[in-house]
Amino acid sequence: MEAPDYCFDCLQLRIKSDFSDQLVFNYGISTSAFPFGSSAIVQISSTTGGEATAGQFILVYMPSREEDCFTKYINEYILDNGDCSKSNDSDIDVFGAKNITCSHSGRFSCLRTITALAPIAHIGNSSYSTFEEVATDFLSGSLEDHILDSLGLLIEGKASGRDSINFLNLIGMPSFEEDIVPGSLRHPNIAPVIAMSKTSKHVNMVLPKTPYTLETVLHYNPNALKSEWHRRFLIYQLLSALLYLHGLGVSHGSICPSNIMLTNSLWSWLRLWNEPALEYNLKPQRSEANISALANIGCCNGGCQSNSIYADLKLSPSIDWHSSFSRWWRGELSNFEYLLILNKLAGRRWGDHTFHPVMPWVIDFSSKPDENSDAGWRDLSKSKWRLAKGDEQLDFTYSTSEIPHHVSDECLSELAVCSYKARRLPLSVLRMAVRSVYEPNEYPSTMQRLYQWTPDECIPEFYCDPQVFKSIHAGMSDLAVPSWAESPEEFIKLHRDALESDRVSFQLHHWIDITFGYKMSGEAAIAAKNVMLPVSEPMMPRSTGRRQLFTRPHPIRHGTTRITCHSADRNAKVWSQVNGMQNEILPVVSYLQELEEASAFSEHARYLSASYHYPLNTLERDISSLKDPLKETCSHSMSEQSLIGKTDHMVPLKVDLIYFLQHIKEENECSSGYSDLLLWKQKLSCSKLVSKDVARDIFSVGCLLAELHLCRPLFDSTSLAIYLEDGTLPGSLQELPPHVRLLVEACIQKDWIRRPTAKTLLESPYFPKTVKSSYLFLAPLQLLAKDETHLRYAANFSKLGALRAMGTFAAEMCAPYCLPLVLNSLNDTEAEWAYILVKEFIKSLTAQAVKTLILPTIQKILQMTGDSHLKVSLLQDTFVHEIWDRVGKQAYLETIHPLVLSNLYVSPHKNSAVSASVLLIGSSEELGIPITIHQTILPLIYCFGKGLCADGIDVLVRIGGVFGESFIVKQMLPILKNVVRYFIDVSHMNKPDPVQSWSALALIDCMMTLDGLLSFLTEEAIVKELLEDQSCLHIGVLMQKHMEIAVLQVAATTLFAICERIGQNLTAVHILPKLKELFDELAFSQEVAKGSATVGRSLKIAKLKIGGELQIESRTDLVLLLYPSFASFLGIEKLRQCCATWLLLEQFLLRRHNWKWEHPGESSKSGSENIIARRPTTARGLKNEYNPAKLLLNGVGWSIPQSQGSRSSKNLIPQRRSNEVRQNPVVMHEGISHQSNHAPWFWFPSPATIWEGPEFLGRVGLQKDDLPWKIRASVIYSIRAHQGAVRSLAVCQDECTVFTAGIGHGYKGTVQKWELSRTNCLSGYYGHEEVFFFYLLLSSSGRVASCDGTIHVWNSQTGKQITVFAESQVESGNLTSHISSPSKINSDQANVLNLNSLSNGILSSTFDSSLYTCMHLLESAEILVVGTGNGSLRFIDVAQGQKLHIWRGESKESSFPSLVSAICSSGADKVQAGGFSTLPSLIAAGLSSGHCKLFDAKSGNVVASWRAHDGYVTKLAAPEDHLLISSSLDKTLRVWDLRMNLPSQPIIFRGHSDGISSFSMWGQDVISISRNRIGLLSLSKSADETDGQHHIIPQKLYTSDNGSRSLSALSSISILPYSRLFLVGTEDGYLRICC
Repeated sequence: MEAPDYCFDCLQLRIKSDFSDQLVFNYGISTSAFPFGSSAIVQISSTTGGEATAGQFILVYMPSREEDCFTKYINEYILDNGDCSKSNDSDIDVFGAKNITCSHSGRFSCLRTITALAPIAHIGNSSYSTFEEVATDFLSGSLEDHILDSLGLLIEGKASGRDSINFLNLIGMPSFEEDIVPGSLRHPNIAPVIAMSKTSKHVNMVLPKTPYTLETVLHYNPNALKSEWHRRFLIYQLLSALLYLHGLGVSHGSICPSNIMLTNSLWSWLRLWNEPALEYNLKPQRSEANISALANIGCCNGGCQSNSIYADLKLSPSIDWHSSFSRWWRGELSNFEYLLILNKLAGRRWGDHTFHPVMPWVIDFSSKPDENSDAGWRDLSKSKWRLAKGDEQLDFTYSTSEIPHHVSDECLSELAVCSYKARRLPLSVLRMAVRSVYEPNEYPSTMQRLYQWTPDECIPEFYCDPQVFKSIHAGMSDLAVPSWAESPEEFIKLHRDALESDRVSFQLHHWIDITFGYKMSGEAAIAAKNVMLPVSEPMMPRSTGRRQLFTRPHPIRHGTTRITCHSADRNAKVWSQVNGMQNEILPVVSYLQELEEASAFSEHARYLSASYHYPLNTLERDISSLKDPLKETCSHSMSEQSLIGKTDHMVPLKVDLIYFLQHIKEENECSSGYSDLLLWKQKLSCSKLVSKDVARDIFSVGCLLAELHLCRPLFDSTSLAIYLEDGTLPGSLQELPPHVRLLVEACIQKDWIRRPTAKTLLESPYFPKTVKSSYLFLAPLQLLAKDETHLRYAANFSKLGALRAMGTFAAEMCAPYCLPLVLNSLNDTEAEWAYILVKEFIKSLTAQAVKTLILPTIQKILQMTGDSHLKVSLLQDTFVHEIWDRVGKQAYLETIHPLVLSNLYVSPHKNSAVSASVLLIGSSEELGIPITIHQTILPLIYCFGKGLCADGIDVLVRIGGVFGESFIVKQMLPILKNVVRYFIDVSHMNKPDPVQSWSALALIDCMMTLDGLLSFLTEEAIVKELLEDQSCLHIGVLMQKHMEIAVLQVAATTLFAICERIGQNLTAVHILPKLKELFDELAFSQEVAKGSATVGRSLKIAKLKIGGELQIESRTDLVLLLYPSFASFLGIEKLRQCCATWLLLEQFLLRRHNWKWEHPGESSKSGSENIIARRPTTARGLKNEYNPAKLLLNGVGWSIPQSQGSRSSKNLIPQRRSNEVRQNPVVMHEGISHQSNHAPWFWFPSPATIWEGPEFLGRVGLQKDDLPWKIRASVIYSIRAHQGAVRSLAVCQDECTVFTAGIGHGYKGTVQKWELSRTNCLSGYYGHEEVFFFYLLLSSSGRVASCDGTIHVWNSQTGKQITVFAESQVESGNLTSHISSPSKINSDQANVLNLNSLSNGILSSTFDSSLYTCMHLLESAEILVVGTGNGSLRFIDVAQGQKLHIWRGESKESSFPSLVSAICSSGADKVQAGGFSTLPSLIAAGLSSGHCKLFDAKSGNVVASWRAHDGYVTKLAAPEDHLLISSSLDKTLRVWDLRMNLPSQPIIFRGHSDGISSFSMWGQDVISISRNRIGLLSLSKSADETDGQHHIIPQKLYTSDNGSRSLSALSSISILPYSRLFLVGTEDGYLRICC
């Protein structure tokens, strides 16, 4: 049954006729290079925003014939359901269709097989209402929801019915079966047919459209298949679907990348309905002669205009590039046709405006094209973008862009296509693609204007379709053709003739090179100014992109005779005559040379003619039985009862959770290797295929498996023909890994009977247990069910142990499929399931996988606005502690903590704000004072006035209560007082209203925070810190004449709160004298004197009420607010004695407010003297309220959050005495602590020293680049850590513990573990016999690795040794022929080593090549990379306790071996698309000779080696994937761009007068050390250097007590980024804490 071919215009009209205008035609699907086909992408229209928002579907048209199986199937179903009286149960089988057989029947009837392949299809007559119903059911997820419900009941141990059992059988549990019985369940890897309907002449099929196919992934981004495991998983899914097909007695017949559909998560669907599998096997096969013969391309609608448009074009429906190129080169194929073929090979799609076929502009329309004149012809050696923009602009773009590029990633944009075709497109499309407001005059009106307007290339319609010029819109005129053409038809003829001219033919290869060829990449792209912007997410799949077809220059077209598009005898020319004249036109040698070049090019690009299956010469229907031929064949008339009985034996009668978990449980046995595959291949003789159709499918699987690894097809048409003739395999087969090659060879062997079945392949050792476990877990989640059902199933199954059973790796592979469900959770029930699923993944994944997969998901959830039960759950203290336990506090601080804070100021919702505040308060003590100050307190203070809610202020107050009075006095009050003073100064300035409003709000936030902190301060502390200052802050605010009314009211109420806190006597002494100045100023103000009140500047916020009744409206109302309250509190006599203007004030109060003091003990007439005694409620907006009084418990202190328990309750009671804090640095001796009397973090300085006013204030967020780190080079505290030099430092992720490694007693290496909060030495390791010079903290466990020539691994808690690794002389001798010895090190090398300020005997003694020199941890794989004395790298698996492979860096730079002095990795631990974590792409090693080497992390090959420095390389670091930073004893620090061909010109930083011994990084900031100085530089500012010189500014460290300089030589450095501190080790054994 051949599908009809319509032109896409006719296909659109047919769809409109059969359905309605409401079914939106997006574009047609063509299998040829021309716009003809029988399928289309459609979607249901939606009125939302004028855009179609529903999902897209594939609508397939097939001819309806009474003898066809599909037509019979639909007719019988409609008959049975339309007239029930005609139905007879005895005539209806279990699948709802009559047991009508046909001549094509194999194991089962065609009708029964169709039901099994499309069990969810809606059968009926074609109509829009039916289509809409089906589409709605699909989008709602109700089609297969019952199956997932049944599986959910099964794992819960409840009665589930047979759906769950039958589905598990489909996906291979307990094992895959070849004897399939047709059922009513869809296989999860077969594309769902959601509708089959009929019209009078056609049968329609509807399938959902997936965003990708395997073809688009392989063409545009093969990296989306992230690893070998993902490729195996994809093939496993394909084989599972094929096994089901073959078991039904059906072969696919057309397995190729374009027929493998991929969902967003890259789950695969095998498409059967492009040419339905059943019908494909039934219709006669075309012979190879028929395939190669030319076939007319045209529309099946005879009256269609497209038949005349394409009448002169003759191409094969199946594209063979090799043949097409040869014909084009000889002149037998037009330029137009050849370019369309290239477009098709590049994946471009007719009608898809985002990826439309592209053609070159060949003329500029200024004059009629004339081959004898140069005027008007376009230069095809340059891209249209280059011609439009100019070389100067492109050079500027390339040189100034962060990622060098000349052009965007598309040469024909959607905007350009829609503008070109604007006359023919619906207005809705124009509004969406061009401009939301339709304005017809903005579209170019002539071809010349259109050419000048666009930098994009042309479209084929301008060479073939005159209809594109004619407008269907009333307000838009037709597109005008140039004056030298009388009509669009004549223009098309002349334009096409220009395209086919000799002038264009001799230049066209240049344009092909730019658009499809070798000038798309490499040096050729740079020279052609055609470097494209790379994709932003290189690991994400894409459905469009620029496919580079050729990697070498395209040959010029041969011959001078051209093809004109309207010559009657165009295709009848006798080219043999032209070829016979070659000797007269060109020398024979020249012709042969051109022929050889064309042949070589054609051979080079043969992969473009990909072949995945071979044709069958004769129709053979051998698929009637797939069972062992020795067994009795199954009768076709098998009874229904016997079939059902056989199904019962496929799966045990009792399938429960335990049985399910056993099948997905991780196996402890070793992974299968190549030897297991060899044994498997030997057993293939026991498994024989009985059908050539099935063998053909297996052949296609082998081709696909090879292409997944080669990234190009295994066979092309030529190589396939050779293989089928004499068995010669393609040479590319040898490029495959051995285990893959073995499997491919088994699938493609010529003896088709010996090829493995799909079942045999599925059970092969090629597929590890993790693939099978992941498939069993994920297959149910791919059912067409509701998100809610998916989430419930995944959460319950995970909770019952599925993820833990399958192991960490399989769980990591499953996470990208499951985590999107978490983000879609809506109601509270779904939120609970989502929370369970996230927690289970955290428990089941490795720490690295939690970082790359779970933390980004949590970030997205916390960024959601509005009320979210899931967000509240994730903000619980217990959950955050689980995160800490798995990934450490540093990962939490970098990713999650900023978003916790954002829930207090970015549109905060009450529930999430409360949860965030409780979390911040409860975690502050564990995080420690430095981190709490810099990561919580300061960011919240910076949010003052920027929408900080009451809970945010509550956090500041409660944290003060947790740490006590000393902390408040030393850390919080100084910065809060600075805030108040700054905004008092701002109030004097003439600032815009927004700034004044922000200032007022910030000042209110600050004073409310001060008010809350009063409860934790003693009277003495309040007096000293708030009142004994030069001027009381609150009085200072009240004295400001231009201050906002709201601020004045808050200042007055909080001032009275202070007075109540300190009592009458202290108030009279410290406040009343200062209050006198305010009363005097108010008494003599004009308003008071006249008895009137002028309303002052009013803040546009909700008005502040006092006691719920009174609010002030002007500054003079402060008299009413303050005077009666203080009179009542202090006594009227005392107030009058102090205030000489009392009479004026009381007269004002009497006149204005009817207030009069009568006698003690009685209230005034208005009762206003207790106004302030009733604490204010500050209305912040309409929802947030802040009232400290409501939070007091019995007047003692703030209420304790439940999450804190009793842990911190002792600190919440106001302190009655101040802890004495020693301000001077304290020097400790090694191993001795005298700090037991000090409070934790006693040495930490006040953050007020970094206050810089408006530069910081108002910033929100906590990203490391948001708040600049002001390094002051000041020593805060010093500890004597070792007897000798401190060689190395490492800070734990919590920044509370630090390890120091250095020289101890007896000149032996020692390691000490220090608690920074109290500067105590907790433990140590003393197992080194030699001097220690390198050490590393293994973050994934409690282990530490340290190096003294050997690697010691020990427990950081107990200090006990676990294991020791050493390199034997034999191992070292095998690597190099010149083992290092003192006699072989020349004087130059010795001088280099002696320059090292770190030497002190470390490297001056005999250094053997077998000794280890430095280490680096690959966190993603938990493997140590260790440098050796001969320049090699040894890999050690610490967890397994064994040495792995070793890489040797070939040394040709010098006659002696150089030791490895520094190691780092690039591209490690990055979050890839889908969260899949990978090993680093490069490993860099620095050598003592000054050289650097780059190793490929996968192969171990040396990618680059260059002389990086003139001296010993001391350290390497890779802050970004493409950057490498190196330091050396040659006094320089250099930055290398790894994207360039090394050695490239680095950025060199100079300024140190001595060698740079080390450096440390935070973001873009680098701190380097050289002798007794540190150097500061920023990588982000290096590009701004105007003189081309990059400088390091060295400075000495200063002690904080007397400003004296630290003269000790510095030996090591480490940064505490979240504490805003750095540590340095010195040559005399001190550990210094600096800021």
